[in-house]
Amino acid sequence: MTVHVPVPVHLAEPVPLHESEPVRGCGVCTALGKQRAEAAARGDHSRATDCTVEIRNHPHAREGATHERRDA
Repeated sequence: MTVHVPVPVHLAEPVPLHESEPVRGCGVCTALGKQRAEAAARGDHSRATDCTVEIRNHPHAREGATHERRDA
């Protein structure tokens, strides 16, 4: 009987998301932007990504305001 030993998989670096900028004057967007920066600084990329998604999906987009995109 042949035994196959699994070979470890090495994933490439995560694909950077285009980060949405918080809408000026919006307390929710400002707080999320701060949380995102803090998460990124401590290496918590999952939380930083969550904040980016929350900023992008914040209702301002439906109210006619636009989020600026910047390359990460």
